[in-house]
Amino acid sequence: MITSLNPASHTLSNHTVQSARAGLQSGAFSAVELTTAYLERIHGLNPRLNAFITVADEAALAQARAADQRIARGDTSPLLGIPLGLKDVLSTSGLRTTAGSRILENYIPVWDATVVARLRAAGAVFVGKCNTDEFAMGSTTENSGYGVTRNPHDESRVPGGSSGGPAAAVAADLCVAAIGTDTGGSVRTPAAFCGITGLKNSYGRVSRYGVLAYGSSLDSVGVLARNAMDAALVNGIIAGHDPSDATCVDIPVPNYAGEIETSTNLRGLKVGVPREYFVDGLQREVRDGIQTGIKQLEALGARIVEVSLPNTSLALSVYYMIAPAEVSSNLSRFDGVRYGLRVSGHDLVDMVCNTRTQGFGPEAKRRIMLGTYALSAGYYDAYYTRAQKVRTLIKRDFERAFEQVDVMVSPITPTTAFKIGEKADDPITMYLTDVFTVSMNLAGTCGLSVPCGKDDAGLPIGMQVMGPWMGESTVLKVAQAFQQAVGYGSYIV
Repeated sequence: MITSLNPASHTLSNHTVQSARAGLQSGAFSAVELTTAYLERIHGLNPRLNAFITVADEAALAQARAADQRIARGDTSPLLGIPLGLKDVLSTSGLRTTAGSRILENYIPVWDATVVARLRAAGAVFVGKCNTDEFAMGSTTENSGYGVTRNPHDESRVPGGSSGGPAAAVAADLCVAAIGTDTGGSVRTPAAFCGITGLKNSYGRVSRYGVLAYGSSLDSVGVLARNAMDAALVNGIIAGHDPSDATCVDIPVPNYAGEIETSTNLRGLKVGVPREYFVDGLQREVRDGIQTGIKQLEALGARIVEVSLPNTSLALSVYYMIAPAEVSSNLSRFDGVRYGLRVSGHDLVDMVCNTRTQGFGPEAKRRIMLGTYALSAGYYDAYYTRAQKVRTLIKRDFERAFEQVDVMVSPITPTTAFKIGEKADDPITMYLTDVFTVSMNLAGTCGLSVPCGKDDAGLPIGMQVMGPWMGESTVLKVAQAFQQAVGYGSYIV
């Protein structure tokens, strides 16, 4: 477990969005002082944790100075002057964006992703770009071209992935909150492993414009934060229609923070428990932690109902057919011709081959090959088309379940955080880590991870709260009431 570098500095950096906002507005400290404290902590701990690929000292301090000027003029925007981390798949103007891949090692965009632009307009301070599995492909952040990120609770263990960098940064108090993406559990798994709150939005709730694509029909931008209220405050800024993204729906954005502010009980709420998610092989402490969490929800007034998602057993196979197919298409643009890495060759074909061979890591190559095979002539209908049909069945399972209940709860992963390298040589075992998360991405629904205890080794356990499409307010309400009742918002180390 990490230790504080400088007690005084850690006191200044040890904030939620709410407490940092209050301190900035009251004049207890300036945005420059707050940002400086976080940058000092990053430089002290990041060499050990590797949560950030790029630290943006000069740009962050410039944003902080601008925030102080806005505060002096009476601006009360909820994220004004708040230090945030950004997963390194979000395009940031003038700031290196690598997607965790050596093929984009020196790529500096000239434009912002919509999410980044909205945060920038709100006055947030970007302290850096956080580590990720290459192009967000992984469950542990071991597949990054820039080294493994370590779990702040136990540096010998993985932080989860692919948003392991943002999760570790929040858990180690290197930023107040962070933005991640979730394609098959990539916000929820690291949130669970690192003991923080991780919100996965419904497909279409937040713009994907400027997000380096992994699986275009699966990707969802999310928030990693210390508690549900912080996640609600950040989500209120990034959510909403974007004409630049044809899949981003034009539906009004609720006042998430306002709706959950007084959420202290769950009377009248029906909570489903899917029987297929409590299977053999579930770690004892994880099972016990989730069961304890369910009892707490019941004590808050919720009615517990057993439900069924009968096609759950097919979800992993479907996901690992559809996602690699979309990878094969999306990563074809990285050829050394237009941007990114270029490795010379005897001719154009040789140059493209050399560039992709040296630029992509093993997991990216594995998924490109799987996807190319699935989309090839003679196999398209047998594999890809059939997977899409089963995806529809999985989506209908969720629709039927949400006709009976308001939310569902389950484990997020079968175990708590495991050792670095423990599953790295066995892709199939690694993919099984996603068994409880991929269904939601296939269905396009929302959900979050909320801390619900620790195992015998002191490692955090996360409880998954699953909501219907565009049901972010409800899952945040459940998490807020739960966290108010149990007396903690996260396991910050």
